[in-house]
This record gives sequence, C-alpha cells and structure tokens, in this order.
Amino acid sequence: FEPLALTGPARFRAPPPPDLTSDKYAKDYNEVKSLGSLTSATRTAEQTDIGNFWTDNFVVQWNRAVRGIIEKRVPNMGNRARLLALVNMAVADALITSWDSKLHYNFWRPMTAIRDGDLDGNPDTAGDPAWQPLVNNPPYPDYTSGANNVTGATTKMLELFFGRDDIAFTVTSNAPAAIKKERKYRSFTAASSQVVLARILLGIHFRTADVEARKQGRAVAQYVFSHQLQPVSN
Repeated sequence: FEPLALTGPARFRAPPPPDLTSDKYAKDYNEVKSLGSLTSATRTAEQTDIGNFWTDNFVVQWNRAVRGIIEKRVPNMGNRARLLALVNMAVADALITSWDSKLHYNFWRPMTAIRDGDLDGNPDTAGDPAWQPLVNNPPYPDYTSGANNVTGATTKMLELFFGRDDIAFTVTSNAPAAIKKERKYRSFTAASSQVVLARILLGIHFRTADVEARKQGRAVAQYVFSHQLQPVSN
C-alpha cells in the first residue's frame, strides 16, 4: 500500500481558512476566545472534562475504541484484521492531508490570533494580549486539525464497514486531567461531533479548522474503503 496522499496530498486539501476580516472568522474567533480560555467563565465543568478527555493520543485512543467495537461486533478474524488495517491506513493518510494543509496555509492558532486581535483588521475581534488556552498551545499551525482528521477518518471508516452510523460504542481516555475516563456514544457521528467541540473547548483550534479536518478525514476514509483491501468474493 502506498499512502495516497504522498502521490497527491492536494487531492484532499481543505479550502482556504476564513479571511481575517470576514464575519465567519469573527464568529470562530469569539467562540474559542470565550469557551477555550484558561480562565473561561462560559465553559462548564462538564465541557472542561470533555476537552480534557480528548487530550489523549488520538491514534492510540481511537485504536482502543475500534478494538472494543471489534470484540463485540466482528467475530471473524479476517474481518477484524481488515477493519483494523482499513482504519489505520485511512488515519495515516488523513494525517498527511492535515499536515499538507497546515504547511500550505500556515494559519495561526487562537492564542496568537487573540493576543494580536487588534491587528487583524476585523472590528469584531477585540484583542487580549494576556489570553491563554486551557491547554498548552501546540507549536504548529491551526488549519486543519490533526485530531479531527484522525477522528473523521476513523468514524467514517467504521460507518462504511458496518453500513450504518447508529452503533453504540465506548471510548476511554488515559489523559491525566480527564475526570471521566470512559464515555459512551450512540453513534459514530456523535463522537466525531464532540471532538470538533473539544478542540474549541481546549482553546487550540478555531471551529472551521475542526470542521474542515473532519471532512478531510471522511473523504480519505471513503477513498481508502473504495480502493484498498476489497473483500474477496465468496
């Protein structure tokens, strides 16, 4: 298997991030400024714990979840191996697409953006030079979110493999700051939607970076599922 993104990562590259003077950017900006601040007065205790829950290693965290699903729903050893391979092939390529977009657009993280908010040319983005996110700021660009690429690829692959979205499953977290170490979801979409929110609650991504990353991951998963490890006819 040759990672598809290496032969053309732009195939799944996200569209440009919002213009700094746009209403969409201002909306993203003020959402993460409020909810993702270290000293936020609008983020609830439950939202803080959701954010912390999703600070585990995403590849490891999702592989644990997939193994749990396999134990309950995939009795055949060959099908188990195929599903694990499909998930991880899609995740690897989704991460490549994420980094392709990060390096192509080089878009600033919320912490830099909010501290320099008075310099972006948008009257609706008031700056705060002392603003800090809930967790340490990753030292690479915001757009698009690697965590949501991984999540989008994994959940879409599961949806394609089982032919449905409404499957209940459990995700666990080893993140030290997480109080709740196990969360149950009624569908793959429910989990992926929470990861979009989680990165905002942590103060490290704008919503658009999360939403577009999930689209990228889902598109990669669809391609991998359609082109790789096809089931052998009976």
